[in-house]
Formats: sequence, structure tokens, C-alpha cells
Amino acid sequence: MPELPEVESILRGLAQHALGRRVTAVEVRNPAVIVGSAAGFGRNVVGKRIAGLERKGKVLAVRLSGDNPEAPRYLLVRLGMTGQVTVARREAPVEPHTHVRLALGAGKDELRFRDVRRFGRLCCSTRRELEAVFNRLGPDAREITEQQFLAALRGRRVTIKSWLLNQAFLSGVGNIYADEALFAARLHPLTPAGRLSRVAARRLHRAVQRILNRAIAWGGTSVRDYRNAEGRRGNFLSQLRVYQRTGGPCRRCRRPIRRLVISGRSSHFCPHCQPRPRHALPPAAG
Repeated sequence: MPELPEVESILRGLAQHALGRRVTAVEVRNPAVIVGSAAGFGRNVVGKRIAGLERKGKVLAVRLSGDNPEAPRYLLVRLGMTGQVTVARREAPVEPHTHVRLALGAGKDELRFRDVRRFGRLCCSTRRELEAVFNRLGPDAREITEQQFLAALRGRRVTIKSWLLNQAFLSGVGNIYADEALFAARLHPLTPAGRLSRVAARRLHRAVQRILNRAIAWGGTSVRDYRNAEGRRGNFLSQLRVYQRTGGPCRRCRRPIRRLVISGRSSHFCPHCQPRPRHALPPAAG
């Protein structure tokens, strides 16, 4: 599933290739991915210029300017598990599972939304509706301050892995970067979130932001479906230390990486570098 670094990489690609361009036509090939009616979506988007881009956590918002600059519309993009947003030449072959095409200006480019699993969604919303979505999310993982991070951990009776994945506490982190941040911070995934020492919590805060920034610099992680706005794979896969490396040697101590299922989600860790604490919670606690 695309996480914060992947969505941020898409945002940066759109800023380079789509910002300032006008949407001249819309083709909805699969109305199921549109929130609301496909006809209403088209009316709200066609003729609008892409005037800005915002992101909170894994949610991308494309600001559309029209006749009333004081009441802009927003194209809200949720990628789900396998969603892709790319800028392609109009004459380029249309891949299967391409559900929406937006022609850009008088040129030969178009914005394409593709999603194999079809859990992703597009929605044209007002600023108030966008803020309602953003307000349901916790602080963005790249922007959260140390003080906010410590406060959000306080009293939480869940595993630290589950806490990291809860978008109401911290938005943008998914399974990949939760595993990588916990390894970098030398914390076992079953550690109770509310029982982290101040030193350990500060270490985790730094690890989360360092890992996310590194992943953005490498263009994100393509385990399966993720592509950036240019249609290219992310390059951070080679930098992963524990995620999906079960049985492989730890790149720090050479002991084998293990896998543990916590609340239905796989967790990858090194039992030597991330020792299990005496007060560890059971894997179902989340």
C-alpha cells in the first residue's frame, strides 16, 4: 500500500508535470472509483486549472481553480492498496485497470488513475469537506513535533507497531516504514506504546522522520504496484533493513530476521537488535 513517501513522491511529480495546467476533458471508465456521481465529478473538474497540491499522511489533494477563486474545488485522491496517479502521453497505450483519464490543456498529456484492486477513490470536494477529512487524521508523520509525538503516545495501551499504523494517532506511516522505524530505533514491535521511556520515544520520533525522508529521497518503495507520477518504480526497496526479509540476515548483526503477526498485520524485526521487553503485549493487542 502506498504510504507517505510514495504519496509525497507523486505530489512532487505532479508539481513538475501538471501544476498550472487546465483539465480539458474527463473520461470516467469505471464509475465505482468516483465518490458521488461520475457526471457530477466531470462537471466539477472540466475547465479547472490545477492550482496547487497538498498532502496529509497518505491523502493527496489537488486544488482546482475556476470561475470563483474564493471557493476552489479539490480533487481528493486516496490510493488505497494499489492506486497509481501518473502523467502520460495521450497516445500511450492505456493499461488495464485505468479507471479515469483527465486531459491536460491543449497538449498531448493526460492524468491517469489506475488501480488494480479498486480500493482507491477520487472525490471532488469543497475546502470544508477536505478539512473534515484532514481533521480525522493525526498529525502528519513528517511534521509532528517531538512534543506532539510524546503526548500522542502517553497512556496508549496498544503495541507500538499498532500505534504507528493508527492514522488517527499518526498519519502517513504504514507497514513498511513502521517496521523500518522500529528497527532503526531498536524497539520490539510488541512494546506497549504507553510504556516507552522518554528517551526511547524521542529515538523513535527521530527514526520515523529520518526513514520517511530517506524513502522520499529514493522515490519511495515499489514492492509491487507503486509507480511515481512519471510511471517509474521507487528505489527504496534495496535500502530496507527488515521489511519482508524474513529469514534473511540482519544487516546490523547478521542474525536472521523474524516475522510476527500483530493484529492481523505482518511485522518484521531482528530479535537480537530489537529484544522483546518483559512487559511486551500479546500479538493480538492493537
